[in-house]
Amino acid sequence: MPSTVQGLAAPLPTANVDTDVIMPKRFLVTITRAGLADGALADLRFDETGKRQLEFVLNQTPWDDASILIVGDNFGCGSSREHAVWGLMQYGIRGIIGTSFAGIFFDNARKNGLALPVVGPDVRDQLLELAGHSEGLEITIDIGSRQLFYEDQTAAFTMDDATRTALLKDRDDTLDSLKHADAIRQFEAGLTETMRVKVAQ
Repeated sequence: MPSTVQGLAAPLPTANVDTDVIMPKRFLVTITRAGLADGALADLRFDETGKRQLEFVLNQTPWDDASILIVGDNFGCGSSREHAVWGLMQYGIRGIIGTSFAGIFFDNARKNGLALPVVGPDVRDQLLELAGHSEGLEITIDIGSRQLFYEDQTAAFTMDDATRTALLKDRDDTLDSLKHADAIRQFEAGLTETMRVKVAQ
């Protein structure tokens, strides 16, 4: 992915937004990544009849063009579903800024190239306020320098080295494992029968 993510930010301050909200289970009818944009935050964007809920921020101008979310604490908690990340990215979200993210959601985001800068509560609250202004807020997430740029301000964010490298180099766990395929096969070949795990019948 590029070393920077730039776009309009939308405020989504609710804490503990779980994966059932991010991607409702009725959209989990496929193991492919296609066609999940409609499911992203669907129960917030639409009512039970399918009508757009105009009070929801992503259904309002200018935030209907947002590619960055400013979120409440513990975003992405709940059940493990990679579809949540796929759906957000297909919807156009490229970065989510918050104080904390659920571990599995964070790992799924890293594997799929969705940037999750972690900031302190004061910075997050300031961004929520600025992003809520009617003119909107443009933010640049600089992954290389671990800095946010917005208006005439900058703020540092936290991102561990492994995640930063994975985003900058488009790496994922599967590709990293394949690089060590020969060593893995050699290790497996050297296992004795007593070392192997047997599944009970």
